[in-house]
Amino acid sequence: MNKTFLFTIAVVFIIVNLLKQTTLDNNEEVVFEESIPVSSNIPESAVIGVQKGNAAPDFELITLEGKPVKLSNYKGKKIILNFWATWCPPCKDEMPHMQNFYEKYKDNGIEIVAVNLTNVDKGQKVIETFVKNNGITFQIPLDRDGKIGEIYQTFSIPTSYILDSKGIIANKIIGPMDEEMMYMLTKDIQ
Repeated sequence: MNKTFLFTIAVVFIIVNLLKQTTLDNNEEVVFEESIPVSSNIPESAVIGVQKGNAAPDFELITLEGKPVKLSNYKGKKIILNFWATWCPPCKDEMPHMQNFYEKYKDNGIEIVAVNLTNVDKGQKVIETFVKNNGITFQIPLDRDGKIGEIYQTFSIPTSYILDSKGIIANKIIGPMDEEMMYMLTKDIQ
């Protein structure tokens, strides 16, 4: 695809999301203006089921440490499923909040799975350095070909999904979160 077309799609997406006013109170998708456009080439058939109230599509990726990880292995825990890249300023701002939240709540049945969109990032060494420099201890699966990011509709990053302990999508957040928001999004789900 040409860059002008992708840029136009990204601008339209941002404008639509800025006009869309949603709140946590009425359980709609939460959108923040501090997200970065990534992709818009997603087949409709791949994303029909990725919506609130549906089971999150399972996937298996290799972590930064070279180990396979499946989303379904976390059933029984609440999950913050995050999509990010090292070059994304809102992602960089969000990571310390995610790490602090993880440290506080990991023993309370909450897991963070932060999928790096490796296909649009700067390479594994940069990712490893970022993780080390930020003291990140939660799982970092690598989406090397971008397929999982496409299935989960990561038009902009960061994008996060809040999954309940049965693997059902409870919410979708486009843009960065802080610790308080993560707590509010996970406290009332089972």
